[in-house]
Amino acid sequence: MKALVTYYSQTGNTEKLARAIYEALHIEKEILPIGDVKSAEGYDIIFVGFPVQAHSVPAKIHFFFKNLPAGQNIAFFCTHGSLRGGHLPKQAIEHAIGLASRAKVLGTFGVRGRVDPKVIERLTNLAEHRAWAQEAQGACEHPNDADLADGREFARAILAKIGS
Repeated sequence: MKALVTYYSQTGNTEKLARAIYEALHIEKEILPIGDVKSAEGYDIIFVGFPVQAHSVPAKIHFFFKNLPAGQNIAFFCTHGSLRGGHLPKQAIEHAIGLASRAKVLGTFGVRGRVDPKVIERLTNLAEHRAWAQEAQGACEHPNDADLADGREFARAILAKIGS
């Protein structure tokens, strides 16, 4: 069994979660930033991580999602400033699933992650984003140890689905 953990991270939140997921995998594995992945072929499972941006998937990783092999087992993980289980991260996950429509999505996972204070400041001044910006201020200590432990558990649960 072979796994790839790949991620796109701007602030380090998603990379931190990717490393926790990677640590939980007790099989042959690789961890790479998404831009360094040469091919998605040859993996039994690919864990793909991204930061939620404007309640969506960053444009920089659309190509990767759209070019996954048909039937490829994948699991998504993301970091975001919203409360866990909120509708904005759910929208991003739904978008990711749509982009990777040829793959087989075995699970999704998201945790809060620190948002750049400049982004919060800018969005606080826009009435339509003020509530979210205030919510995102509470993510400043995330992902924390509990979030990372949940990420490791997510990885183990995904492996159990494919019989590892």
